[in-house]
Amino acid sequence: MFINDETLKLEYQVEAKENGLKVIDVVATCMNISSRLIRKCKSNHNILLNRKKTSVNQIVNAGDVITLMLDHDENTFEANPIEINIVFESADMMAINKPPFLVVHPTKGHPEGTLANAISYYQYKSNQNFKTRFINRLDRDTSGIVLIAKNAYAQQFISEQMQNDAVDKIYYAVVEGVLTSDRGTINEPIERAEEGDILRIVRPDGLPSITHYEVIERFKGFSLLRVKLETGRTHQIRVHLAHIGHGIVGDHLYGNVSDLIERQALHCFEMAFKKPRGSEWIVVNAPLPEDITELIESLRIL
Repeated sequence: MFINDETLKLEYQVEAKENGLKVIDVVATCMNISSRLIRKCKSNHNILLNRKKTSVNQIVNAGDVITLMLDHDENTFEANPIEINIVFESADMMAINKPPFLVVHPTKGHPEGTLANAISYYQYKSNQNFKTRFINRLDRDTSGIVLIAKNAYAQQFISEQMQNDAVDKIYYAVVEGVLTSDRGTINEPIERAEEGDILRIVRPDGLPSITHYEVIERFKGFSLLRVKLETGRTHQIRVHLAHIGHGIVGDHLYGNVSDLIERQALHCFEMAFKKPRGSEWIVVNAPLPEDITELIESLRIL
């Protein structure tokens, strides 16, 4: 049972069923801490039993409190005065509604003015200082929810859910053409077109990739889809929808540019995941941005 909610301290009270286990067993199995984080805490003597440093082989009793002191990794990104829309925040993590045209992480082509720089500005204003750890990323022209961990434990906890496809990910997309079926599933493997290439394609030797879609509204020559990802490959929705002949409106990489919108009409609307420190299920939402709502309204009057 986790008994606190502080960013740099992870405490767990040993339950009766865990009586007689070793500290290492409780930390790995009951607290679900990765071997990498355990090694780091062990080497820094950051594992405590009843507030005292201990051996990981120490036997525990019901009621004992095991504490992991998480190292404080400071923010390293320059602060740029860019406002962010936070839809959820706790001591461990944040969920941000990223606008379109904002790069997530500094690159050679975008050394500043990114979401990471904006988060640094938020930290400055809110008197916080933590290393920004992105759990998921969105393309520059895709809007919607981005999850950020404030410490190594939260990053591990939610990233494992991502890797196990245990995070519900809901997107909205406006696509070219009118789908005849109300719903469907695209189960096609995805891989890079060429080694080192940004372009992805459906190919037999690719990674398993599953996308579910539902038609929300049909227009003249276009459709609005609600898309649920069962897996999370790079560009998965864009690749899969283009593969079935319904590329996303405005997607210059996998389809066509459009006079109706300046970017691909794709938005990460909702994510649901298990919160670090406990079993609470968190659902975060990000409303459709203005350019996609305007696109939908324009399609209704075609």
